[in-house]
Amino acid sequence: MKRSEKAERILLQLEELYPVTPIPLDHEDPFTLLIAVLLSAQTTDLRVNLVTPGLFKKASTPEAMARLEVEDILDSIKTCGLAPTKAKNVRRLAEILVERHGGEVPADLAALEDLPGVGHKTASVVMAQSFGMPAFPVDTHIHRLAARWGLSNDTSVERTERDLKAVFPESTWSKVHLQIIFFGREHCPARFHDFASCPICSWASTKKRALDERRRDDAARRRPVKGPAKGPAKGPASGKRKSSPRQQAGL
Repeated sequence: MKRSEKAERILLQLEELYPVTPIPLDHEDPFTLLIAVLLSAQTTDLRVNLVTPGLFKKASTPEAMARLEVEDILDSIKTCGLAPTKAKNVRRLAEILVERHGGEVPADLAALEDLPGVGHKTASVVMAQSFGMPAFPVDTHIHRLAARWGLSNDTSVERTERDLKAVFPESTWSKVHLQIIFFGREHCPARFHDFASCPICSWASTKKRALDERRRDDAARRRPVKGPAKGPAKGPASGKRKSSPRQQAGL
């Protein structure tokens, strides 16, 4: 089956499963969406939706966010992954929006990618969801499923984006990227996936792909779980046990 034929059939299934595709991140406007997507890196959408109300109560505009201290921002987002770096990026991003863009989020992909902490995926989400511009943001779910379904060769996120744009109609990009994310979360986990029972993998994936992933998962099951070291701990010559970085930090 050609990639274009697969994509057409997949699109029909996704449309049947997810006719409505709400944006998973709570937001009110392009600025709050931009901040929410930035915060979502290495953090779940659920976690972001828990912290953003407190952050946006302090500041929901670029002008207000630029007036906050980095420590104030960090206090609101500290349970997110990479929080210290994100807090600095959010503050500087807000300053740049005020200084260079009149306090508005630019409807321009290149300008968005120039902002601190904003990569191509984040910029693409904002372009698609806030400004209705054709974009196909590729996250880990989409990258994984595109390879499983034989729509891309799994070499890079950039290659996956190009391949998916080539087989899905441009008018569907903004919606289908969310549909694939929802499908990945509900039906297509990264590990220990039952290809035979999956509504799409069962027919779109090759036997080789399913076998390779099954072998990988079997190897993971057989891998011994590391337990605590046996015997006396070996410390430095002084006889004192060397503390770990976490212990030194008081964690």
